[in-house]
Amino acid sequence: MVIEKKINSASVHMKSLDPLDHSLELLHFGFRGLTVDADRFLEAQGLSRVHHRVLYVIARADEINVGDLAATLGVSKQAAHRPLAHLFERDLVCYNRQPDRHRYKLLSLTQHGQALEQEATELERRALREAFAGVDSDGQDAWRKVMMSLAERLN
Repeated sequence: MVIEKKINSASVHMKSLDPLDHSLELLHFGFRGLTVDADRFLEAQGLSRVHHRVLYVIARADEINVGDLAATLGVSKQAAHRPLAHLFERDLVCYNRQPDRHRYKLLSLTQHGQALEQEATELERRALREAFAGVDSDGQDAWRKVMMSLAERLN
């Protein structure tokens, strides 16, 4: 459920325990700000952030199986099973078997799944566009470098 409470610097008085705490808070609340509209949209559809992550990855993979999806999301196959099963039930995701590897299921989005993923992602793109509009190109490049550096920690 999306919480409708207004969040700002005066919402909770948190003391800094380290000079980087403010940056951590900005990352946390910034991500929530990025996803809030998409999360509301998904909630109205009976879906959640994890469903969107699954749809997002499948939409951008030429061919992806459950194992590769789970690895990309950084979760176990077992953890990916529940949201994926829900997406199958809702006819948002389907699979095809490879003729030469019968047990190998390739996942794809149905038309409805594509439309839903595109709408949720566009809400996030809009938030990012609005944020980038207030920052010069050097600031945008710096943000991308920080995000890339953090993402590289996964490797």
